[in-house]
Amino acid sequence: MEDALTTTLVAGAAGFIGSHLVDRLLASGHRVVGLDDLSTGREAHLAGALRDPAFELVRADITRPLPPLPPVTRVYHLASAASPLDFEARALPILRAASEGTLRLLDLAEQQGARLILASSSEVYGEPDAHPQGEDTLGRLDPVGPRAVYSEAKRYAETLVTAWSRSRGTPVRIARLFNTYGPRMRPDDGRVVPAFATCALRGRPLPLHGDGSQTRSLCYVTDLVEGLVRLAESDLEGPCNLGRAEEIAIRDLGERICRVVGVPVAFERHPRPPGDPSRRCPDLARARTALGWQATTPLSQGLRATLAWLGETTGGDQIRNWTPPTTPTV
Repeated sequence: MEDALTTTLVAGAAGFIGSHLVDRLLASGHRVVGLDDLSTGREAHLAGALRDPAFELVRADITRPLPPLPPVTRVYHLASAASPLDFEARALPILRAASEGTLRLLDLAEQQGARLILASSSEVYGEPDAHPQGEDTLGRLDPVGPRAVYSEAKRYAETLVTAWSRSRGTPVRIARLFNTYGPRMRPDDGRVVPAFATCALRGRPLPLHGDGSQTRSLCYVTDLVEGLVRLAESDLEGPCNLGRAEEIAIRDLGERICRVVGVPVAFERHPRPPGDPSRRCPDLARARTALGWQATTPLSQGLRATLAWLGETTGGDQIRNWTPPTTPTV
């Protein structure tokens, strides 16, 4: 049996963020148990981890009884489909992961005396009443709208872990993740960076919903993971925003991606989806003060790394013969 002081469980280990978290923990000397049912995650994301004897992948659905697991002191809950295209196709699994799945992971954490770290989302702010969004910001959400299965799932999970902690004493940490991007994103997952990048690499017009004036704050995945680890080891209770404070309009982002790839800027207009938030930008005062953390990867550097990965991953004759520039172009 492994030493519980150095063993961490990551639920959603084969996902975009989860796999980067696994790599970060292994690099720091942790032993890691990854849980994933591989419904949206990819085992290929864990290719490096699977060669490390300190890592074990357990294929399991957190909404069902969990298999026997070694003692752990940290339980990271990142097990949920997060693509906008999944909100309709995987609506019930998303809601079950936040309800039944969170309960099972809380029960495991309580049994093992572990701390649970919940990956929540800026989606809990809906259309926010304040800008930038601090942790006390109240947003407007449509509980029956097309984004509700994800935003309400995250809100419920936050309420559940908070109530459990108050009633049962299990320590929990809540991370509200803002728009994260980087290698290992699904090219077809519907989020803005892979959607724009894949079209630019194929020389196609970028899909622009509405006039493109809505903003997002893009945080590179390794920066985000560092914030997660710091939050997990901190004494901070209550929600904590993790993201990058600089916001960019969607249209401007598309133009920058086209310049990096070296294609003319061209958009294909689409109606703006219902519930699409007009602005997203985190107030990071709590993360800076309590965690000593802020995102440091420039957007230009993160976009080049993401484009390089998407170009290699999507492959085929449709992809332009593109290699990342050696100097920033945005």
